[in-house]
Amino acid sequence: MAIILIVLLLALILGGLGFAVHVLWWIALAILVIWLIGFLVRIGEGGSRGRWYRWLSGCP
Repeated sequence: MAIILIVLLLALILGGLGFAVHVLWWIALAILVIWLIGFLVRIGEGGSRGRWYRWLSGCP
């Protein structure tokens, strides 16, 4: 009985880990897309106005 519970617990842990890794890949992809959009916006401005995300740092 204990072996069955251990196997089921191990299956749940590994299944949850696989789901978490899958979600982390989607989050990484979303961050990459946001970074690329910011990079393209900066190129479009000519680079003279500074970073488009300067409001994040709190500097005027």
